[in-house]
Amino acid sequence: MHPQPGESFVDRIEETLIAVLLGLMTLITFANVVARYGFNSNILWALELTVFMFGWLVLLGASYAVKKGAHLGVDIIVEMVSPPVRRVLGLISVGGCIIFALLLLKGSWDYWANFANLPATEGRWFPLGFEQDFRAKGWYEVNDIPLPEVLRWMEDAFNDGDEYEKIPRMIPYMVLPFSMALLLFRFCQAAVGIWSGKIDRIVASHEVEDEIAEVREQTGEQV
Repeated sequence: MHPQPGESFVDRIEETLIAVLLGLMTLITFANVVARYGFNSNILWALELTVFMFGWLVLLGASYAVKKGAHLGVDIIVEMVSPPVRRVLGLISVGGCIIFALLLLKGSWDYWANFANLPATEGRWFPLGFEQDFRAKGWYEVNDIPLPEVLRWMEDAFNDGDEYEKIPRMIPYMVLPFSMALLLFRFCQAAVGIWSGKIDRIVASHEVEDEIAEVREQTGEQV
């Protein structure tokens, strides 16, 4: 069973971002190949941008896979126990995932925050407040991707008015806290689903068999 409580605005954001990233990665890579072999030229920023997009795709895909129940899972023990015990095991599992996602969210915020001239959190494991003294790193830039004119306002906001030659690192790194917040949200959704009895596990190792059986039932074939 998959944790799918229904389509929502968040679902559409995830799916749209993933589709756009895949499309842009394909388009930029194709354009760079044409430039290199057709015109003996090169799009200097294409490789770095594609690498960043692939990172975004992986991190956003992690939360989307939780929603779809597409992560790898082993359910041998779960299948051997009764439904009440299965529910308890599911709650224990999703509880561990929520704690892990919280730790990832804290770590990703702490890494990204200084690049956005924001304070990291205090505390080794859990946030205990925000740092009072921190080193702002809003002036850090990526290696190759030029700053579009439409983002020139960021020079006053994050770089004391000094000119950016490349985009600031805060832009590609922003996916870290954003994707971890989405991951936490998806695990919380799964926890609600298990608690309410709509699902009994986060993922299932036999999901492909279930999908095939469902398709056959819909098409009227004998399962």
